[in-house]
Amino acid sequence: MGDNFDAFLDAWPRIWEGILTTVYLTLGGAALAFVLALVLGVAAGARQIAIRGTARVIVEFFRGTSLLVQLFWLFYVLPLFGYELDPMFCGILALGLNYGAYGAEVVRGSLAAIPAPQREAAVALNFSAWQRLHRVIFPQAWVQMIPPMNNLLIQLLKGSALASFILLQDLTYQIEQLRRGTGDTLFSFGIGLILYFCIAYVLTLFMNLLEMRAKSRLGVGPTLREVLSLRPERVDENVGVGR
Repeated sequence: MGDNFDAFLDAWPRIWEGILTTVYLTLGGAALAFVLALVLGVAAGARQIAIRGTARVIVEFFRGTSLLVQLFWLFYVLPLFGYELDPMFCGILALGLNYGAYGAEVVRGSLAAIPAPQREAAVALNFSAWQRLHRVIFPQAWVQMIPPMNNLLIQLLKGSALASFILLQDLTYQIEQLRRGTGDTLFSFGIGLILYFCIAYVLTLFMNLLEMRAKSRLGVGPTLREVLSLRPERVDENVGVGR
C-alpha cells in the first residue's frame, strides 16, 4: 500500500493536470449547454411552427444519439471533410450540444409550468413579449430549472470522462495511467471515485447557493446572507408574553 501512495504522489502533478482538463471540459460544456438550452427551450414553445419545429428537430437529434458517437463524429469524421477541431474544443462542443438538448426540455417544461394567470396579468399590464419573459415568467421558471439543471451538470461532469477517447488527458486518463503504473485497480479507481466526487460536490454546493439566491429574490426563501450567517436568529422577546 505504501508503494501505491508513493506512486500516487509521484503522479499527482499529472493527475492535477487531468483534473484541470476535466474542469475545463465541464465548465465549458456547461456554459455552451446552458446557452443552447435557453435558446432551444424558448424556441420550442414559440407560436411559429417553423421555429418550434426546428428546435424540436435539433433537440431530438442530439438527445437521441450517443454522446460518444457525437464525439467520434466531431473528432474523427469531420477531418475527412477538411474540418479538424482542437480536442478541447471538440469535447466542449460535443458536451454542450448533447446536454444542451436535455437542458432545453428542462427550460421548456419550466416555462410551460408558470400559471396562466401570471401571463395574463403581464398582458394586462401591457408588457411586451420580452418584458413578460424577462420580468414575470423567467424568474419564476428559473427556480424550477435549477434542481434538474444541477442533475444535468453532474451528468455532464461524468460524461466528460469520454474525452479520453479523443486524446485528451483528463482525470479518467490519468487514473488509468496510475492503474498501469501501480497494477492496483482498486486503489487507482478508488482515487478516481474520490476525486470525481469532490468535483461534483463543489458543483452541487454552487448550484444549491444559486437556487437559494433565486428563491430569495422571489421572496420564497432565506437570503444568502441569512443562510451563511453564523449568528442565530433573533427571537422576539414579546412572543408568548401576555400584555
